[in-house]
Amino acid sequence: MVEDYNCKLIFEDGNEYLGYSFGDFSEKVCEIVFNTSMVGYQEILSDPSYTYQAVVMTYPLIGNYGMAEDDFETAVPTIGALIVSEYNNAPSNFRSAATLGEVMKKYHIPGVSGVDTRKLTRYIRDHGSRKVLIAGIDTPTNKGVQILRNTELPVDAVSKVSSKSIHFEKPEDARFHVVAIDCGMKQNIVRSLKKRKCAAAIVPYDTTAENIEKLNPDGIFISNGPGDPNDVPCLINTIRELHGKYPIFGICLGHQIICLSYGAKCYKLKFGHRGGNHPVRNTNTGKIEITSQNHSYAVDEESLKNTPLTVTHINLLDGTIEGVCCEADKVFSVQYHPESAPGPEDSGYLFDRFIQIMEEDKNNG
Repeated sequence: MVEDYNCKLIFEDGNEYLGYSFGDFSEKVCEIVFNTSMVGYQEILSDPSYTYQAVVMTYPLIGNYGMAEDDFETAVPTIGALIVSEYNNAPSNFRSAATLGEVMKKYHIPGVSGVDTRKLTRYIRDHGSRKVLIAGIDTPTNKGVQILRNTELPVDAVSKVSSKSIHFEKPEDARFHVVAIDCGMKQNIVRSLKKRKCAAAIVPYDTTAENIEKLNPDGIFISNGPGDPNDVPCLINTIRELHGKYPIFGICLGHQIICLSYGAKCYKLKFGHRGGNHPVRNTNTGKIEITSQNHSYAVDEESLKNTPLTVTHINLLDGTIEGVCCEADKVFSVQYHPESAPGPEDSGYLFDRFIQIMEEDKNNG
């Protein structure tokens, strides 16, 4: 006999989706989004870019390979919630150290299973990302709608997940010194830099340009992170002060910050890009990269015309800007995730490009 539903999702228009609770149940308001990746739920769960968001996994079976100690992208996950069609609580994987539900319970992350995620994804696609209330099954719909109308989504996401102090990651054979601005940086970014012999000084998002310069970097990296890039004006101003002084590489939120620092504008996408199979065309080579993406905002193409930035990459699904550069200032950025955790490895060359620019800058300095 199927158990009765014990929780539900409520939307402001009165739509409801019934399900079963797993992980740590708590009544919660989040922004709901969907991710089309078929694997990588652990990396998604632990990606700081999902702070305050409830993520709907479109792949139907989640939890079947458990959770491995080495695959977390942050030490303390800050995702809002996870919504799945079928949750597997008995994983089969020699690397698994815990179930998905056990990890979610440890970090107070609610999960909802048994939902028709195909229907829910179409709802988000048609109506856009929006607020959702995760509630007990007995919560009246009108009460849930009222809670949603009275609740504003937080705008402090970057400050919540950024490092609070400077710390260092250094391989034994380091050749370059990079200041990595942490807006919610994934661990595979750190691994990608160390693999290429970069010592990284990981600094909080609100570190001043003056203090960054005191670290005497060979290059500056701006990480991914959650929320609206306009919510961190201090970082936009910092990058503006650093234009032309050092090679600068930004990804995801870092890409948006770079564009804003040159005077471009960003806008919110209807339902964002989240998944491991987004095709992107490199405008210089014509090559198509299959990319990993996770973002709600995009750079306005028209606003780039009054800046020194040129477009280097285009999303083939909707034509949005996926990469820019300013060769004179040794600055470039992409909207997607070349560290690919989870996702394809087509774009790892971008880290190599960063190394090459730093090497050239050193030689010319």
